[in-house]
Amino acid sequence: MVFIGGNKRVKNTRGVYPLLKGMSSHKLPTTTSAAENSDLIVYVNGKLVQRNDASISVWDHGLLYGDGVFEGIRAYNGVVFKLKEHVDRLYESAHYIRLKIPMSKEQMSEAVLETLRENKLQNAYIRLLVTRGVGDLGLNPMNCSNPSIVIITEPTNSGEDPISKPVGVSAIISSIRRDPVDATSHEVKSLNYLNSILARWEAIDAGVNDAIMLDTQGFVSEATAENIFIVAKGQLATPSIDSAILHGVTRQRVIEIAEDLGYVISERRITPFELINAEEVFMTGTLAEIVPILKVNGRNIGPGKVGPVTARIFGEFTKIRTKTNEGTPIYSNQGKSGEIRAPLQEKSLTKI
Repeated sequence: MVFIGGNKRVKNTRGVYPLLKGMSSHKLPTTTSAAENSDLIVYVNGKLVQRNDASISVWDHGLLYGDGVFEGIRAYNGVVFKLKEHVDRLYESAHYIRLKIPMSKEQMSEAVLETLRENKLQNAYIRLLVTRGVGDLGLNPMNCSNPSIVIITEPTNSGEDPISKPVGVSAIISSIRRDPVDATSHEVKSLNYLNSILARWEAIDAGVNDAIMLDTQGFVSEATAENIFIVAKGQLATPSIDSAILHGVTRQRVIEIAEDLGYVISERRITPFELINAEEVFMTGTLAEIVPILKVNGRNIGPGKVGPVTARIFGEFTKIRTKTNEGTPIYSNQGKSGEIRAPLQEKSLTKI
């Protein structure tokens, strides 16, 4: 007999910062509530099932050991932003942990698109997971025969525009260090986020929105779920990959945007001193997009308000994120502006 615990359900706040008393808060993009999403369809191992019927085994090593990889992806106005890059990263993570995904990249991408179509979504957050699969209670990964593949899609709301609204977040520098690249490297987007969760608890206890984590050498690494950028003397810098960071898809696009706008940008090691004394600091991530950090360890960043570089980059990001050349259209009859001209009829996956 297996006992399933009965903890009280709480509202889904994945990637969303708590609104804390007495603090101005950046309103981040959010997914809708479980009640609103009760009719959504979920992809589970080749089948499209109702949300309430979506499940995997309690003997799945993704649950028992966090043995698996995932991606968080956004769709804007009918275009899945950087789908190819996210799927490539998923397979790179899986390759590193010796997890063979039993689908080609093309098949995986089509499964994502078909799940979105089934839910009739144009603006969505997508969670794509691949676990080691069902095994026994032992650690041996060889006892897991078939990986489990899950695709969850939910409608999402856009965040507030920092160009026109006085928004931003506060952070601390966490005492929890990022795992080094020769250990459980955060270059792998794995199902084990305990390192980030411990740092996020420190942020909660300190009454701030997020925690900035250092690497084992004491240099700035990243936030609990986002990459970090600083602006100093009009130039941008972001921690290099030897600082134990995730190779962020949004991070890379922001680097390209900054270069296109004529900014000097470097990928290098950044000290906590440089972080706190920067003119501007902002975070980047798939769900978060671009989030200004206005205070770190109780000290204002620059004048304590959204800076012009952050605002300009965010403005450019909002212009490009819905373009078809920045991602993959969900619907084959979709125009350049994202409108759907007629409903699609074909379905390629099994629905139960």
